[in-house]
Formats: sequence, C-alpha cells, structure tokens
Amino acid sequence: MEYYLQLIINGLVVGSIYSLVALGFVIIFKATKVVNFAQGEMVMVGAYVCFALTVQFQLPFLLSFLMTLAFSVLLALAVERMVLRPLIGEPIISVIMVTIGLSSMLKAFVQMCWGTQIQVFPPILPQDPFVLMGLPIAPVYVAAFCLSLLLFGIFSLFFKYSSLGIAMRATAFDQQAAQSMGIGIKSIFALSWCIAAVVSSIGGIILGNINGINAQLGHLGLKVFPAVILGGLDSLLGAALGGLIIGVLENLCEGVVKDLFGLGGFREVASFIVLVIILMVKPYGLFGTKEIERV
Repeated sequence: MEYYLQLIINGLVVGSIYSLVALGFVIIFKATKVVNFAQGEMVMVGAYVCFALTVQFQLPFLLSFLMTLAFSVLLALAVERMVLRPLIGEPIISVIMVTIGLSSMLKAFVQMCWGTQIQVFPPILPQDPFVLMGLPIAPVYVAAFCLSLLLFGIFSLFFKYSSLGIAMRATAFDQQAAQSMGIGIKSIFALSWCIAAVVSSIGGIILGNINGINAQLGHLGLKVFPAVILGGLDSLLGAALGGLIIGVLENLCEGVVKDLFGLGGFREVASFIVLVIILMVKPYGLFGTKEIERV
C-alpha cells in the first residue's frame, strides 16, 4: 500500500509541473488558436539558462531564477514579433509548422551550447525529507507542488479580475469583437507568449532541480499534450486537473505493470493511450468548449 501511495505522491508532483506547461499551451491557444509545438523546448531553454547562470556564472539561485524569467519574456517577445506576427492572417497550419521549426532551432541551440550530457543543479533546498503518513518526501517535491498551486492561483485571479486578463479572455472568445472594443490584439498575442514562456521556464527549473536537465527535456511538451487534451485545449482549470491526472496515471501504470509483470517503461506510453481514448470518447476534453457548426 505504501508503494502505491508513494507513486501517487510522486505523480502529483510531476503532474503539477505538467499542469504548468499545459497552462502555457492553453494560454497561447485561447489567445491565438495556435498549438505551440515548441512549448517543451521553451521549458528546456528556461532550465538551461537558469543552470548556466547558477553554475557557470556562480550567481545566487534566486537572482538566476529572476534573470531567467526576464530572459523568457525577451525570448517570447522576439519570437512573437519577428516570427509569428508576420503570419497573422495566414492559415493556422503555417503557424503550427513555424512552431515545429522553432522547436528544432531551440533544441539545436541548447545542444550547441551545453551538449547532450545530463546537467545537475546544485541542491537549493535542504536534503532531509519530510515524513507524511509514514512516507519520506523530499523538500524539493513539496516546494514544486506548492509553487505550482501558487502560480495557478495567481493566474486564475489574473484572468478573472485584472483588465489584461479580461482582455485576453475577450480576445480568445472573439478577436474581431475584442478589436472593435479597442483591445490591442497584437499586444494580447505578445502577452500570451510571454506568460507561456515564463510558466514553461518555471516548470523547467523545477524539473531540473528534481531530475537534472538534458536535451531530452524538450520532449516534455509532447508528454504534456495528453494532459491538455484531457482537460480541454481552451480551459485553464482543465490544464490544472489534466496535468495532475496524467502525472498520477503515468506513475500508477508504471508501478502496476512493473509489480505484476516485471516490465518497465510503461510510463512513456500510458499517457498516449489515454490520449487516444479521450479523442474517441470526448474529443473536446473534460472542460473544453464544444464547437457547434450549423450548416
């Protein structure tokens, strides 16, 4: 029993990071109707920049963290202004193909600068584990989960009460109507990319402090995609719950299959099996908006 409880706790921690990355997917899609296939690579770049500032430039971790967030904002603005803004009005498939190309460019940049070996962050938090229900839990796990919940609370309040958040919701609902009300659509697009880059970098830094970082971290975007589909591609609440559910499901499936059949690696495919089932049964996800076309 303790074995499965440990799997659930680990799954909740990983799932909270999935939720953050899924939040980036949802914000960009809500504002621009574009699925950003470079989301995982933005996670990877954020983690590597923070690693370089902390380890190679010997800066305090908190300063490195803040500088990484600033770098993420600048990167997002550069991508939006130079690559994506000229494509406004073009077919969505063209923009999606650009994000796929962007993912390859970011991955090549990371491999050129830092290689392909696993890099490990120095310990930031104390190493002595907490004990919860008789199970030892590393402080970094607790911090990762609490930070993810805090960020979701902040962004939920931002989208519900702030003028910018309301403008982003209005743009997502109807871009032409929002523009007629005086909302700067281009500024909203840039803001959505900045928020997505920031939450992705935070997710990458948290994950790097748990497992270390390497070029494979960019694949996280594809692993998170089932969580986005499960929750609904345009739902913030869905992103939060979808990430947690997929994180727990991956760990439980891995543990059960290993326990019963002695096989490993099922974690890598479990989420995609769920993705296929969701698309067959509920293609708009748990909280996604069902679009009805009248002919």
